[in-house]
Amino acid sequence: MQAGHYDLSEVEWSIIEPLLPPAPPGKQRVDDRRVLNGIFWVLRTGSPWRDLPARYGPSTTVYNRFNRWAKRGVWLAVFEALAQEEPAALQLIDSSIVKAHQHAAGRKKGGPDHAIGRSRGGLTTKLHAVVNERGLPIRFVITAGQASDKTTAPILLDGLPLAPDIVADRGYSAKALIEWCAARGATAHIPSQRNVRVMRTVAPPLYRLRNLVERYFNKLKHFRRIATRFDKLARNFMAAVALASTRLWLRHHESTT
Repeated sequence: MQAGHYDLSEVEWSIIEPLLPPAPPGKQRVDDRRVLNGIFWVLRTGSPWRDLPARYGPSTTVYNRFNRWAKRGVWLAVFEALAQEEPAALQLIDSSIVKAHQHAAGRKKGGPDHAIGRSRGGLTTKLHAVVNERGLPIRFVITAGQASDKTTAPILLDGLPLAPDIVADRGYSAKALIEWCAARGATAHIPSQRNVRVMRTVAPPLYRLRNLVERYFNKLKHFRRIATRFDKLARNFMAAVALASTRLWLRHHESTT
C-alpha cells in the first residue's frame, strides 16, 4: 500500500501497537495500522469520512472503528498510557475555544449535553488542557464554550499527580484554586486580576513558559477536525483530541530515539 503523508512511521507504529486492545479470540480484525492511518488522515485533513482515500479501505470500516473505540474509551486510554509515562516537573494550564460546525451543533433541546455552548464566537466548545515542561499534553477536558476557566481547573487537575509548580494566566486567578493547589502540595503561579487590592505577580521567566501550552493548542489545531468541531457527540470529539495528542507524544518519542 502506498504510504500517505499523514501515515504512522515505523517508530510511531511500534510505540502505539502494544497499546491497542487485542483482537477477540477466534476473530480476525481489519488491519489496525491501515485503519489508524485512515483515521489520522480524516482528523488531519478535516475531510468527511466518505472522502477517505481507497488505500485505507472502506470508509465505513474506518469510521466504525473510530466510533466504536471512542465509545469504549480506547483512544483516551492510549493517550493516557503515553501521558503518564513520567512525572512532570512543571505543569501549565490554559484553554482554547473551538468553533462548532453546524452539523455538530444540531442537538435537540433538552437532549444530552454535548459540551457545546454559546460564547462570543457563537456556538463553541472550550478545550482545557495541562501540559508538561516540554509542552506535551498530560490531560484535557472539554466544556461548553462559556465555561469558566477558574472553576474548570480543579476538574482538569483532580486526581492528577501535580508538579511542584503550576503556571496559568490571570483568567485562573481565584483564591480557592490557589488554596486547592496548595492543599495538594503544589504552588500555583497565577497573577492576580488588575482590579484587586493586593496584587500577586509571577516571575517573568516562569510566566513566559506559558507559551508551551499555547503552542500545544496551535499544534493540535493543525488537525482540522479539531480546529473546527464536526463531531456531534462529546465522546467522539474527545477521542479526536486524544488521538491528535497521542500523535504529538509519538512524534516526541520518534525525535528522541
